Amino acid sequence: MSHRVFSGIQPSAQIHIGNYFGAIQNWVRLQDDHDCIYCIVDYHAITQAIEPVELPRRSLDLAGDLIACGIDPERSILFVQSHVPEHTELAWVFNCVVSYGDLTRMTQFKEKSEQSDYISGALFTYPVLQAADILLYRASRVPVGEDQVQHLELTRRVGRRFNNLVGSDYFPEVEPFLTPGSRIMSLADPTKKMSKSLGPAHYLGITEDPKAAWKKLRSAVTDVGGGPEEGDMSPGVENLFGLLRLTAPEEVVEEYLERYRSGEPMYGDLKKGLRDHLEETLGPIRERRAALQDDEIREILKDGAARAGAIASQTMAEVRDLVGVGAAALDRL
Repeated sequence: MSHRVFSGIQPSAQIHIGNYFGAIQNWVRLQDDHDCIYCIVDYHAITQAIEPVELPRRSLDLAGDLIACGIDPERSILFVQSHVPEHTELAWVFNCVVSYGDLTRMTQFKEKSEQSDYISGALFTYPVLQAADILLYRASRVPVGEDQVQHLELTRRVGRRFNNLVGSDYFPEVEPFLTPGSRIMSLADPTKKMSKSLGPAHYLGITEDPKAAWKKLRSAVTDVGGGPEEGDMSPGVENLFGLLRLTAPEEVVEEYLERYRSGEPMYGDLKKGLRDHLEETLGPIRERRAALQDDEIREILKDGAARAGAIASQTMAEVRDLVGVGAAALDRL
């Protein structure tokens, strides 16, 4: 069954292999069977810092990276959040619907607020904007990891509460699309999820120079021993084998596993093999990205915003009618 699918990604620097294998690869697959809308959420990016010079460049570069990864503007809608103003308009309506208690229970707010002396109101209410992003397009499915299910549950509660308040079943019941994704850990600290915020040594960018990527991979943490069974692997070795499974044929993975189980020194060869198989995946992405020009990406985003805006404007016209605001409401008196 085909669904309308929505997902957003912040323009917070280069996409890394954790993003690709954990989410974007699945976004590409979903295009085959579903009505997909993918959004670069630049308003979310300013909840903690405003960088007016860098942000447009990051949004444009991210769009190019997504296209190079396989997001097809002919089969999906790709656009920048701030180019469709209805996102923030619906967020205000939802701010009037969501409860304070719901927002205080959001674990990500608690975690992020502990990392800074200054806590903006937007950091507290950004899950409301997230709900607006999804429901503005009346999406019924959102591809998420298990760590994001709490935010999606808030979206469901907001949609239900709005429907109850206006006496309508206007917004659909949103369900998580728990598509198969891989949790890729940091190369430098495999006890932590790969993240750009940890620093350059911890992640490998999808368009990173092969020499720089190999330097990081060669320095990736393994261990000083290792058990005879796969379950005894250290986090670092397990992370390398996880990446190998995503990029190499099964027989290649089994060959390295046999060497590992036998106790043979093989980490150097494992890293070289992983480098070669990663390059088979990342090389074509890097080539497609290099061929994309800024003007071409801008046109794709402009077209995507127009297509998204047509859906969003219809939704907001109907929401205004249901709430009783807007010029049309006065005209009907």
